[in-house]
Amino acid sequence: APTRACRRSEELWEAYGARLGALQQEVLLVVGLNVRNEPLCEEVVAMGSVSECVISPREVYRPMIAEAAARIVALHNHPSGDPAPSPQDVALTRRLAEAGALLGIPLLDHVVIGRRGYASLRDLGLIG
Repeated sequence: APTRACRRSEELWEAYGARLGALQQEVLLVVGLNVRNEPLCEEVVAMGSVSECVISPREVYRPMIAEAAARIVALHNHPSGDPAPSPQDVALTRRLAEAGALLGIPLLDHVVIGRRGYASLRDLGLIG
């Protein structure tokens, strides 16, 4: 895990893009951050097929609660190489944001990693 703060989507891309962009199956990685937005822990919470990864907020937040994360960021790759968020990505992001609000562990961003680029659901205005 990177040791410096991850506040912006570009920093998340720099920290995780090469590792996630090369994978042949979809992986959802959640990074727990401390109050200064410095990485505290990271957990692969789901591995999917080449086209999808099914996940529930419980699986995302359980390890983050155990590690006392103050907030989280979620990252996942699209093996197709195209980082455009799917409707399922948007729905998952909204569910994670709602769960995080209830738990007091806000979702700061959900970044979709492609081969040569990324899409931040926060930057796209899909996370408040």
